[in-house]
Amino acid sequence: MSLPAAYRLRIGVPPVPDYLRLRRESGLTPRTEEQAELALPGSWRACHVVHDSGETVGMGRVIGDGGWYFHIVDMAVLPGHQRQGIGDTVLTWLVDEIRTAAPPKAFVSLMADPPGRRLYAKHGFTEDRERSIGMALWT
Repeated sequence: MSLPAAYRLRIGVPPVPDYLRLRRESGLTPRTEEQAELALPGSWRACHVVHDSGETVGMGRVIGDGGWYFHIVDMAVLPGHQRQGIGDTVLTWLVDEIRTAAPPKAFVSLMADPPGRRLYAKHGFTEDRERSIGMALWT
């Protein structure tokens, strides 16, 4: 898990304005400041990547109950910083945290949009339509 010299992995969630900008500019569904302020403290683990310029350029979080359910969310890298290993580093760090700190037999899930599927498969995530499918309810 190594980043190019111009990037630094930071443990914890990014500041709210950076979080909102990363979601918007990376193609994730935009959220409000109120949603971000409520959501970010609920992270089980999180990290973000900062460029030497001071710009936050990538992030990822794990939400979960700490027992056996862990869901990876907010995987995002700004388009101008993709293909630098940032997403790979963030996902590696998150999965390592789950493997290290979660009880054995943790169930780790994520929703895989097309751009991230190859990265997730590289880290061992598989489609499991035989056993379950992802479902959502937007309110």
